[in-house]
Amino acid sequence: MGNDDLGRNLRRLRRLASLTQEELAERSGVCVDVIRQLEQRRKHSARLPTLHALANGLGVELTTLLGDPPAVSSTGENDGPRFVAVRRAIMPVLGGPEPEPPGPGFSLDVLREQIAEGWTQYHAAEFDTVMKALPDMIADARTATVSGDQDDRDVGFAALGKALQLAGHVAVRMGKTDLALISLERAIDAADRSRDPLLRPIIVNSVAWTYQRQGRLGDALSVALRAADAIAGGGFTESADGLKVWGALTMSAATSAARSNDYQRAAELMEHAEQEAKRVTKLPPGSDSRMVSVFSPSSVRIERVRLAVQYGRPQEALTLAKGMRLGKDVPASWRTWLLLDVARAHTDLGDAADAVKALESLHRVAPSWMQHHTLAVAIVRDLWALPHHPPGLRQLAELLGVAE
Repeated sequence: MGNDDLGRNLRRLRRLASLTQEELAERSGVCVDVIRQLEQRRKHSARLPTLHALANGLGVELTTLLGDPPAVSSTGENDGPRFVAVRRAIMPVLGGPEPEPPGPGFSLDVLREQIAEGWTQYHAAEFDTVMKALPDMIADARTATVSGDQDDRDVGFAALGKALQLAGHVAVRMGKTDLALISLERAIDAADRSRDPLLRPIIVNSVAWTYQRQGRLGDALSVALRAADAIAGGGFTESADGLKVWGALTMSAATSAARSNDYQRAAELMEHAEQEAKRVTKLPPGSDSRMVSVFSPSSVRIERVRLAVQYGRPQEALTLAKGMRLGKDVPASWRTWLLLDVARAHTDLGDAADAVKALESLHRVAPSWMQHHTLAVAIVRDLWALPHHPPGLRQLAELLGVAE
């Protein structure tokens, strides 16, 4: 792939993991000279297997190494005004005025719907739209927390927790993981004051994901497992919402285990999660799925496919993906990731024709998302380097700017 940020990301992630170039070479199996050339930008590209190996050696997602899509990533403090407004909403000015009680036209139901819609937009990668709405969402939620009615204050703190959690996710996508953790810590504080016993573990799962993005895999694993055990120990897995939260935490723990090179433990956690996911539909329906964790047999299987392809098991990934029927509760973004992972698996196996078919399906489902996604570009670039091009590859290569 060609990526001006590849060398910079590689050096930053290596230093974050406290690894020398030689230690990363030993962990990843990639020649230390290749690592040096990439970091020094004497080499601007690498084949997909090399990138896989480097990401695995660093214990991060391949997309973390490649960099998020251009519309999402940001470096340094030169942020656009919308993200500056989000930062200010997360961390109000020191010594500023306290929030005032809501006025007569305020509606908690409307606020909750706005936050739920914000999560829908986030999963659809509409980050600019979410950033535009977040400051007012957070401000309105803070207003609700000083309502005169105790029940309304409880709902207000829950809304504030979900809004700050959403802000934390956006901050991660902007490459601001430290700001994300500040937002998530404040979200947990709001959750503890909301009297919703599931909200804290929901947000803890976001903390675990942020730790993963920082390469803190042991921390990510431990916080996810502790929260999952607390849910199970408290009897919450006998409700649909509680089981979904437990499941999402268990899948997160499995991801951390896999990135720590304990694939066997990851597989066991995922298999347990997939068995438990079958109970979700047998339990009384829960609350708005946009406000709770994503957990179903389909979502677990998608995660199992992702882990298999990320950790050098492309045939296992394709076996897991074969014949999948995705439930309506699976967000559209998860469907696009599944198609991308299937394309990655076929590419790793040298099956260019089926890789192109998966990419063509992905383009039909999410054309703009695919066009800006660095991993999709990397896959097409690898396919384009092959001596024989299957039907459809040229159109994809021209679309993504890969064709000569």
